[in-house]
Amino acid sequence: MLARVKSYALEGLEGYAVDVEVDVAGGVPGVETVGLASTATKESKERVRAAVKNSGLPYPVRRITVNLAPADTKKEGASLDLPIAVGILVCAEAVTGRLYKEFVMLGELALNGEIRHINGVMPLLISAMQQGERKFIVPRANAAEAGFIEGVDVYAFDTLREVVDFLNGAPAEPVPKRGFETVRGERSYDADLADVKGQAVAKRALEIAVAGGHNVLMSGPPGAGKTMLAKCVPSIMPDMTFDEAVEVTKIHSVAGILDGREGIVAVRPFRTPHHTVTVPALIGGGAKARPGEVSLAHNGVLFLDEMPEYSRHALETLRQPLEDKRVSVARVMHSVEYPANFMLVASMNPCPCGNYGSRTQTCRCTAAQIHSYLSKLSGPLLDRIDLMIEVDGVEYAELRGGGASESSAAVRERVERARAVQRERFAGRGIATNSQMGAADIAKWCAVDENGERLLKKAFEKMGLTARATTRILKVARTIADLAGAENILPVHLAEAIQYRNTERKYI
Repeated sequence: MLARVKSYALEGLEGYAVDVEVDVAGGVPGVETVGLASTATKESKERVRAAVKNSGLPYPVRRITVNLAPADTKKEGASLDLPIAVGILVCAEAVTGRLYKEFVMLGELALNGEIRHINGVMPLLISAMQQGERKFIVPRANAAEAGFIEGVDVYAFDTLREVVDFLNGAPAEPVPKRGFETVRGERSYDADLADVKGQAVAKRALEIAVAGGHNVLMSGPPGAGKTMLAKCVPSIMPDMTFDEAVEVTKIHSVAGILDGREGIVAVRPFRTPHHTVTVPALIGGGAKARPGEVSLAHNGVLFLDEMPEYSRHALETLRQPLEDKRVSVARVMHSVEYPANFMLVASMNPCPCGNYGSRTQTCRCTAAQIHSYLSKLSGPLLDRIDLMIEVDGVEYAELRGGGASESSAAVRERVERARAVQRERFAGRGIATNSQMGAADIAKWCAVDENGERLLKKAFEKMGLTARATTRILKVARTIADLAGAENILPVHLAEAIQYRNTERKYI
């Protein structure tokens, strides 16, 4: 007897249809799985056999052949356990009727018949829905994730026995739909700009960076507040839209780090990899081409604390995703592409002892030591950073003074207004912030008057700017103008944008 059950498998963030074909025939009892299955997928025969028997269901003691079509595409993971089990039970006539043909089934089986959580349910369901599928059976542990997808009926079950009873006519209710606003709620943060003493220039730079999605590098001595400033960045970032949240959730679901209770990532990611991070962990890769930190930070922040302590090779691999906002991970069997539209926030000491250029401390490093320390940051990498600021130590009066600083909430209001202007400006263009502008957008939205042109030319010649650095100055100036509510870029906006590249000459 032959049965065919529909399922889906992942390649990167996209799902593709898998037909699970099960044939039960006479011959020596055994199970053969074909169709380019991975080791974990081939091992499903043992999980399925135990799950079926421990669920009190008949398991045919005959020759069973399982084909996973298309046969020339690698199948990874254990999400095909459930459709394989259902196919065998159809052949054993434990599942009657044709209702099973209407559903796409996903799930890993435990030996006792329970259906376990799987990674990547949201991208799988979205891909299947785009191919016309509307009915799904998934593990109960993935119900929250599936509840945010409109236009489909998703049924979630705890055990294989429940699935069989449902396919045989037992009543069940689909997973209720959930609104994005119900999980966003009130946000709380570990750090607030009001807690940072002094550092007015750094706070202003971070406001501009977040408003336009620009990359920022903070340099200064130890204890000046660079890390605390970076940790304040999430508190001034705008709320994610539902579409942005779905993009982030798909990545986190594939990576296996999604919170199963919420089912969606409602807060912008803030990723802080250790300086010993490997290139595959940072960019993505490994045997299964998993997303790396740059993709896990998509639509959020990637914070590199003490940037020169990272390996130069790892830092250089950031150049392509910083420019293209995507990263391609190629392996022998396949190549996948992940989005990587993140805002880079980095901090560093200006020398090994950290006191080079400080107004309050004395540097003990030699010129050779400083050069060696800074040589890890190449010119092309620094060229992709929009704002570079020096964060010096605060005076005692600033540190212990009772004056109140502006809160993150107040800054965030200005950021939200600037982002709203950009959303309206780039409506229908596929971009959301000034940092994503291409050449045509810059020509249209970053025009400057004669005085501004003279100022930009002078900076270009005196500072030895590259073409990329010049366009980034224009993008930052556009953001400064948006924060000021100005329609056009004025010389004062350009002057402020230029000063945020003044420190570049110290490092290249």
